[in-house]
Amino acid sequence: MIGKIHKQMSHDSWLFSKMATPEYTPFVFLLLLFQSSVWGVPSCHATKPGMLNVHLVPHTHDDVGWLKTVDQYFYGDRNDIQHAGVQYILDSVVDQLLKNPDRRFIYVETAFFYRWWKQQTDDMQNTVKQLVNEGRLEFVNGGWCMSDEATTHYSAVIDQMTMGLRFLNDTFGHCGRPRVAWHIDPFGHAREHASMFAQMGYDGFFFGRLDYQDRNRRMVAREQEMLWRASESLTPPMADLFTGILPNGYNPPEGFCWDQSCDDPPIRDDPDLEDYNVDDVVTRFLHIAHGQALVYKTNHIIMTMGSDFQYENANLWYKNLDKLIRYVNQMQSNGSEVNVLYSTPSCYLQELHRANLTWPLKGDDFFPYADSAHDFWTGYFTSRPALKRYERISNSYLQTCKQLEVLGGPISRKGPFGAGDSETLSKCLKAMAVAQHHDAVSGTEKQHVANDYARKLANGWAHCQVLVSNTLSSLSGSSAPRVYCEHLNISVCPLTETSKKFSVNVYNPLARPVSWPVRLPVNGTAYSISDAKGKAVDSQVVLTSTGLYYLLSLYPSLSPPLHFSLPFPLSLSISLYPSLSLSISLYLSISLYHSFLFSLPFHNYFSLSFSLHPSSLLSLCASIVTLRDFLSYLFCVCLSRYNASDGNNSESIQMSGAYIFRPNTSTPFIISKTNSVVQEVRQWFSPWVSQVVRLYTDSRALELEWTVGPVPIGDDLGKEVISRLDSSINSSGVFYTDSNGREVLQRRKDYRPTWNLRQSEPIAGNYYPINSRAYIKDDKDQLTVVTDRSQGGGSIQDGSLEIMLHRRLLYDDVRGVGEPLNETSDIYPEGLVVRGRHLLSLSPPATAADTHRPLAQEVVLQPLITFTDGELHPSTRLEVRERFSGLQAVLPPAVHLLTVSQWDQDTVLLRLEHQYQASESKEHSQPVTVNLQKLFSTLDVLGVSEMNLSANQWKDEMTRLDWKAESGTHHTGVTNQLCLLSPLGRMKTADLL
Repeated sequence: MIGKIHKQMSHDSWLFSKMATPEYTPFVFLLLLFQSSVWGVPSCHATKPGMLNVHLVPHTHDDVGWLKTVDQYFYGDRNDIQHAGVQYILDSVVDQLLKNPDRRFIYVETAFFYRWWKQQTDDMQNTVKQLVNEGRLEFVNGGWCMSDEATTHYSAVIDQMTMGLRFLNDTFGHCGRPRVAWHIDPFGHAREHASMFAQMGYDGFFFGRLDYQDRNRRMVAREQEMLWRASESLTPPMADLFTGILPNGYNPPEGFCWDQSCDDPPIRDDPDLEDYNVDDVVTRFLHIAHGQALVYKTNHIIMTMGSDFQYENANLWYKNLDKLIRYVNQMQSNGSEVNVLYSTPSCYLQELHRANLTWPLKGDDFFPYADSAHDFWTGYFTSRPALKRYERISNSYLQTCKQLEVLGGPISRKGPFGAGDSETLSKCLKAMAVAQHHDAVSGTEKQHVANDYARKLANGWAHCQVLVSNTLSSLSGSSAPRVYCEHLNISVCPLTETSKKFSVNVYNPLARPVSWPVRLPVNGTAYSISDAKGKAVDSQVVLTSTGLYYLLSLYPSLSPPLHFSLPFPLSLSISLYPSLSLSISLYLSISLYHSFLFSLPFHNYFSLSFSLHPSSLLSLCASIVTLRDFLSYLFCVCLSRYNASDGNNSESIQMSGAYIFRPNTSTPFIISKTNSVVQEVRQWFSPWVSQVVRLYTDSRALELEWTVGPVPIGDDLGKEVISRLDSSINSSGVFYTDSNGREVLQRRKDYRPTWNLRQSEPIAGNYYPINSRAYIKDDKDQLTVVTDRSQGGGSIQDGSLEIMLHRRLLYDDVRGVGEPLNETSDIYPEGLVVRGRHLLSLSPPATAADTHRPLAQEVVLQPLITFTDGELHPSTRLEVRERFSGLQAVLPPAVHLLTVSQWDQDTVLLRLEHQYQASESKEHSQPVTVNLQKLFSTLDVLGVSEMNLSANQWKDEMTRLDWKAESGTHHTGVTNQLCLLSPLGRMKTADLL
């Protein structure tokens, strides 16, 4: 079976079966494609031609955690914080739907519905299935949650969508499959999300939030509904998605909210009563409907009738909506041309498609989002940086766990370290899915909710560790218990600090070899290291600096790290560490003064020459000479901060908070520094800000390891810490950021591609989400920064990139969360300490993608490191296997192994993706052929079935609605070269024969 990946930036998915072998049970590959289907909606109410048809959409918006935890929201606990109980909403809605067959309701968050469904009787489940089959209860979006679009990585989004959609598919079949994506609350919208939705088979996408200036322009031009061309690499219409902007966010029109949480008067329709108000209600409604029709294109308009956690007493809503529909439609006998009906987003979309119009075309995204002149929602790109990193590393753990479950077979769930079951991996999947919510990884939740998200991730990984240990035991032939050191980022691992002999097990989840530096805390300086074949590995002991003040005070036994690097493919490598007496090599400890220059030694790729910035003692500059290209680059790096606005100024009272970034000046404050260089190259800006500049042998990237915190607030000012990279690159106000880790978009200072921006916040208004990388370039040079978590950043000055690292704020920004972003913990009562890494790559633009794309994947899917105390001892009748690879051969550089996971007992889900955009790389932006039968070392492919990206529809059953685009409305260039596959790397069935 040969699979040919024709398209750049495309994904291919398979389900496959294993053939029985002496050690492994059989599986089957299932190929998954991204495409949607044609559908009919027989349950939609009839509309009236020639009239203004008003589609009323009853709905509730149920955050999967925000002011309360997920559990508290479901059960209705802690109503002193917010009155909300999702289980009662679903109880009440189902009861009211049964009372009137005309009524409709849509539901979104599968995480909540799944819980409710499991608690229902068989009779109630059958009743709900009937409502779904009749189209009276419709699922929209259908993922486990409504994910954030700025701070999520595409791989985690695909996982959470797949889990939610699979449950709906398994439970309700075809009628439960959502046809419409529904992101009514996320704070800005990413192009990659639209691309994924298109590849998952959706025919339309509706959202509520966009920049106030953009909305105003679109209302005048009647362009609130459009065709979003969401990929520059895929041939239209593969990543085209019809997109609509809802008229009231996601709230009902003013004066028409009839929930128990609302204050609007009910419809009083007894004419004998003095407070009879039907005429007034009808008049006001007709006025609103006609006004809304002026800013939309067809004789169909949509009105969302519901809001946050509404319909707990659904009778209030439906009783008044029944009356509204009846009395407004009665006016048709008096010449009114307004027709009101219960509807759903898919029924509304169907009518727009029937209109057979052309629609404006959009090719960029909807970032940044502002709801007023000084209120840019760009702070959440960085809010809660520790949680953002924990979510990202948890995603890496999850992908590794899924791979090992497949490679290990049933024994992975039944091993000697505790009997696993079908829920072992499920807990990790659900925790990661919940973390994608737009008030989770975004950092816009209350502190106790953020703690709960982290707790769920930790609990999910604890369950996953059972599966990992079982699989490693089986694959290695050793029953030695596995130890997980989860605090290596702060150089804490009790085993390596106390044991005289230990083994390190390294699993690389990527389908290609990588050279990953391993840093371990050890107690002493005499270590000998060998790889899995017994060959000596170069290593170095680096003494820790007293500059790690807060870490040292909390962990007095903090040990110096041992550095070494092991190249390995998609495999497990085991290395032994006997303690021997050896000489050690240390970096020279020196002081750095204004006129001082020094160099790190040459090696295969780089030479670094450091000096202080000629204008001050506050920036460290490096001249980098690439030995292969013989090119020299200059950049300077410094850490600075903005003081956060407290709302006390003449322009606006808006404060900087969890959502909104608003500094009180356009010029960052330099953090004072002491001048010392210790070991690698260390910058100490203050006791709470430091940075290590590190260069590993044979690395094509420079590592900047930053540590920030506790951020001081003794001056009663919140602070937002940035890392700024200044270079000689002539960027001309242009820089580039990734979209959810996938394609890259061009950004321009003080500019929006589809509307004329009136800039009011020169810093916050030029910040964009950076999920994995950003870069600036000119004709000769490109400076790329790869991040280890989602962060916000921009290019405020030509030749400069700045990335926000940490935020500590003293005021709430009045967007609902109700508390300042002032993170502390039991360990860090004086304020959270955060550590992270940036990888810097400097190269000619023509070859830059060949470096930064693999780097970004390595940071997202980093090796899993486990330990065993002493030597590995073989299990009964087994020999120790010190190296194992799940692949027969390394995949081509352009191909990324996105998903390998158990689908059911005999089937495995496989996703491969072509990860290069069209024309991005001369070498790698080309079609690639993959032999599936010779891909895995332990699995034989018996058959392949092709599906869409989210694995809830067969590819050959998918036909999407066609939409016609207006000519001349696409404001960004689209490259249509070599685009024969769908956006996530599609393979045709014929190519597999």
